[in-house]
Amino acid sequence: MNKDMCVTCDDGILNIRVGAIIIKDGKLLMVGNERADYLYSVGGRIKFGETAEDAVVREVYEETGVKLEIDRLGFVHENYFYGDSPSNLGKLIYEISFFFYMKVPHDFEPISESFTEDNSKEHLRWVSLDENIVMYPQFFKDELKNPADTVKHFISDER
Repeated sequence: MNKDMCVTCDDGILNIRVGAIIIKDGKLLMVGNERADYLYSVGGRIKFGETAEDAVVREVYEETGVKLEIDRLGFVHENYFYGDSPSNLGKLIYEISFFFYMKVPHDFEPISESFTEDNSKEHLRWVSLDENIVMYPQFFKDELKNPADTVKHFISDER
């Protein structure tokens, strides 16, 4: 148990992941690292034996130092893309992600002390949805401006 839900399938990889939607004062908390020229959601892989809800609470705590509560599930995202980290470079990845809106208290002050799998230091960044930056998932820029009360399903395919 406690292994990441990351499975080799033929020449590709299956990832099951969670992401947190953390919004405060009209800005979204995203993560970057020294190696990438884009931002990505706070979150990570579900560990075998965990629920998606348990995983997002754990990942938020690991990446921000704060234990936040879940508000609700917002999106399910199926995504085909090619890996860009040392362990999956150039490999086709099929990733299923569950994105949860988190309850964010007024005094929320995150601190990042996390690293990627190849030890690149991660940094947290508050962003406006109107900023001209590359972020993943890309649908956040439009969908989070007018959040729906339902769970939405997205499919991305960069093959």
